[in-house]
Amino acid sequence: MRRKPEKTRPSAFWPVIALVLPPFRLVTRLRILDGEKVPETGAFVLAPNHYSEIDPIVMGWAAWHIGRAPHFFTKSSLFKIPLVGAVLRSTGQLPVERAGGTGSRASLEAAAKVVAAGGCVVVYPEGSLTRDPDLWPMRGKSGAVRVALEHGIPVIPAAHWGTQNLLARYGKKLRVFPRAKITVRFGDPVDLSRFQGRPIDASVLAEATEAVMDDITVLLEGLRGEKAPAVRWDPRKSGQTETGRFD
Repeated sequence: MRRKPEKTRPSAFWPVIALVLPPFRLVTRLRILDGEKVPETGAFVLAPNHYSEIDPIVMGWAAWHIGRAPHFFTKSSLFKIPLVGAVLRSTGQLPVERAGGTGSRASLEAAAKVVAAGGCVVVYPEGSLTRDPDLWPMRGKSGAVRVALEHGIPVIPAAHWGTQNLLARYGKKLRVFPRAKITVRFGDPVDLSRFQGRPIDASVLAEATEAVMDDITVLLEGLRGEKAPAVRWDPRKSGQTETGRFD
């Protein structure tokens, strides 16, 4: 049986989980595949796909279920809300300015503290909800691989499917019936060995990010039982903004 040191060690996550999970379980059925591929201890980057605003709860639940406490990059504005900010700070979430994205230096410095403590840093490589019309992963950004390469830790790709049945992309209302069936699958560490010893420049970050996005896409293909488009969606080439809601 997997050891779950972070889950069994008293922390601020306990009351948060006690409040959030019971109602969430009433409206979802979560299936987790290949959880043993996630390191039991030590720092790593968890890189999932992203297409619904409720995704962090799903991935947070999945990570906690297999014994790891998740630390997400979170909009800094949320930290200013009294109760919400207190919860975010007590559970070690990472403030990030929207303008800088997950690659901003301040965000990386916050992530470094989690890494030093051997924690799980969750980075959505897409940076925001995918713009792909069919919810496939779009072009990735470098935040996940930068954290991994700068600290020499693995990137664990993950994919989930079914969240859209609970809350559609940019939806405003939960669909609580019937219960949404959501499947999360974790993958093997992304092979970043070819980048070891190389300067962490724009070329390396772009190539490594593509490797991460490829692995996430393969996992999602398996969950959906279909092939992703041959060319990954690029918002800029489609005249879309990088962040925020879109038509």
